Amino acid sequence: MFSTAKPSVTTATLTPEDYAAFRTFLQEVSGIVLGDNKQYLVTSRLTRLMQENSLESFGALMRQIKSDSKLRHRIMDAMTTNETSWFRDSYPFDILKELILPELAKSPPRQLRIWSAACSTGQEPYSLSMAISEYLQSKPGSLSANGIQILATDISPRVLEQARTGMYEGVAVSRGLATERKQRFFKQTGDGWQVIESVRTRITFRELNLMQSYTALGKFDVIYCRNVLIYFSTELKKDILSRMAKALNPGGYLVLGGSESISNYSEDFDLVRWRSGVIYKLKS
Repeated sequence: MFSTAKPSVTTATLTPEDYAAFRTFLQEVSGIVLGDNKQYLVTSRLTRLMQENSLESFGALMRQIKSDSKLRHRIMDAMTTNETSWFRDSYPFDILKELILPELAKSPPRQLRIWSAACSTGQEPYSLSMAISEYLQSKPGSLSANGIQILATDISPRVLEQARTGMYEGVAVSRGLATERKQRFFKQTGDGWQVIESVRTRITFRELNLMQSYTALGKFDVIYCRNVLIYFSTELKKDILSRMAKALNPGGYLVLGGSESISNYSEDFDLVRWRSGVIYKLKS
């Protein structure tokens, strides 16, 4: 039995044994690989969670997560980075409008599908949907307005719950969002701003661990998996890229983060240079 009092664990020591156990746990459940000297990161992100659950040591935390699925989810929320913004880095959204969608529009009419992996609180998939709206306005008739779907996935139920609402307040609604886009694609509701329905209806949110099978997700024309692979081991990077290649339709595109590369991890894609960046196209 744990005490009902909430002890201070601010100075709790993360022993080498507990750190090793936690690293193994995190990699097994999420694929995230912690380095040898990330103890400070673990203590800073889990201290409050330990206080809330009256856990006096990291050893107690490791024992508790074996039988507490809710606690495991909360640990994943604490350890995964959910820092994001609207139209982050600009380039991935510009290339969607100016290269990817025009190329896909050359094929016979059909439904197009985009996957936003590790979507966090929704800024990326909503930005993609806004970019699609802008493309359709500039190229009327090139694609069906109702013929593009976005699947947005994340490992965290908490961030998905927020993403589904399309509601944002304060800094969350302003980071990276131009005034014109805010006025066009949002409506003010109380103290916050909600993404308009025509942008929201393209998107379906779903909980998914990238270590799980993608088979049930179906096929995609474009996959956005940005700033995610950097957290995984070499073996898992290769596995994820291989399975994403199988999840793409012929000629499909893969968009990674600006500092990420598939070099040494996959031979399934051709590199496509565009302006100052690159994306990847599934080999024929």
